[in-house]
Amino acid sequence: MSAPSIPVGETHAKKFLVTEEHTAKHIGSGEVEVLSTPSMILFMESTALELAQKHLPQHMTTVGVRVDVKHMNPVPVGEEVEVTAKLVKQEGRKLVFEVRATWKDLTIGEGVHERYIVDREKFAAKVRKLIEERRRG
Repeated sequence: MSAPSIPVGETHAKKFLVTEEHTAKHIGSGEVEVLSTPSMILFMESTALELAQKHLPQHMTTVGVRVDVKHMNPVPVGEEVEVTAKLVKQEGRKLVFEVRATWKDLTIGEGVHERYIVDREKFAAKVRKLIEERRRG
């Protein structure tokens, strides 16, 4: 499969409101009521996905395969976080993004996120095959 080209250097930003369901206490990754690291990563992946999806045909999407981020500062419930994803490299189907989350002027997290371009139906078929193989033992 030949992967569509996505412009390297393109940036996409998205805002997220931190709610109770995003807290470390709620999801079980900690005991405090601030933005959890898994939720911050979700915001980063979602932003990178949207950037890539703008350039892909309907039958294609991306799947996350790697996340390497630092979570440096807390954000309380009710505050808005802005996440930016910048495509820094494309190698065939592999996309590498720099991701950053900020609250006002404070960096709360940053790092690298990788995604792969996949054909939706071929990927779904692969998942079905893996399920069948695992059920058979």
